[in-house]
Amino acid sequence: MVPSGVFNPVATNVVGTGCVVNPDNLLAEIAQIEAAGVGTHNLFLSERAHLVLPYHPAIDHLQEAARGAGEIGTTKRGIGPCYADKSARWGLRLGDVLDPAYFRKRIEGVLDKKNAEIEQLGGDPFTVAELVDKAAFWRDRLGSRIVDTLPIIQQAVQADRAVLLEGQLGVMRDLDWGTYPYVTSSNPIAGYAAVGAGMPPTAITHVIGVVKAYSTAVGAGPFPVELDDADGQKLRDVGHEYGATTGRSRRCGWFDGVAIRHAAWLNGFTGIALTKLDVLDGFAEVKLCTGYRHGDKVLTNVPDTRIYEQVEPIYETWQGWEASTRDARKWDDLPKPARLFLRRLAELVGVKVQFISVGAEREELIVM
Repeated sequence: MVPSGVFNPVATNVVGTGCVVNPDNLLAEIAQIEAAGVGTHNLFLSERAHLVLPYHPAIDHLQEAARGAGEIGTTKRGIGPCYADKSARWGLRLGDVLDPAYFRKRIEGVLDKKNAEIEQLGGDPFTVAELVDKAAFWRDRLGSRIVDTLPIIQQAVQADRAVLLEGQLGVMRDLDWGTYPYVTSSNPIAGYAAVGAGMPPTAITHVIGVVKAYSTAVGAGPFPVELDDADGQKLRDVGHEYGATTGRSRRCGWFDGVAIRHAAWLNGFTGIALTKLDVLDGFAEVKLCTGYRHGDKVLTNVPDTRIYEQVEPIYETWQGWEASTRDARKWDDLPKPARLFLRRLAELVGVKVQFISVGAEREELIVM
């Protein structure tokens, strides 16, 4: 949950209003960062961001178990139930923990409903007392960080400071434009970044799409380019493709030009940051998905889930470069087959490549 800007000592870091926050997990992150010698004095939390309360992960676990073979593949961290409460107006917010009487009143008005849901699914109920105690603990540890973040954002934008809005997930997990119901419970596309941060949409001038040189997915749902073969396993092993939150193996496949073009349009990408090009270094051939076959039709857009589950990918095969790109620091340092592959990739997406990552370290970056 901590923004990556925390590693820049002059950056102000805000966990925005559009986020949902589990304070226990956040405190664990802060402790880990501070143990590494990084200061977190510049980290603030929106008082309007919603709380992931202990009953949210409990409900998440129970709901996934109840779905059986039809499970969505959530992280079981309570994100979905928290956003559901937010939309249904049962949610509590970070600022509520600053006012003990108000928090107690709100939790007393909600907990009977939450406990009934938990018990119906076979779980154990929570008490008002334990949640009030939990809120007091959070207030003690995080209270000074919980503020009205709107003035911070407003002043930064009006002063024309550099503002980076850091998103999570991508368009295929968007509540409206992803592979519903195998999606997250929020809208992680650029149009909602302004809402979550608290700024007018006209303040966003650049949208960088962070895209791997191949495709990955975590969780259930259609994923047309998935490779259940040695190439898929090689992408997973070389790319260390295991979920950051759950440790689950990621599903891997070739670059999906259709899905990324879908993302580029919906987000308004002004450029692409292409990551993990080096993972493809050991392949004799690399592929790009240019369309989907559905019966006798060829689709060049992402269809609704009921159709998406039935499509097959159409590939172009390109010569691999079978040479390390890790030392490349400019375009001309890349092997010619890699440059040809990247030109075609950008053409498919319709957006220029601005950055090319050839390794995990900061210096292993080509700036175009």
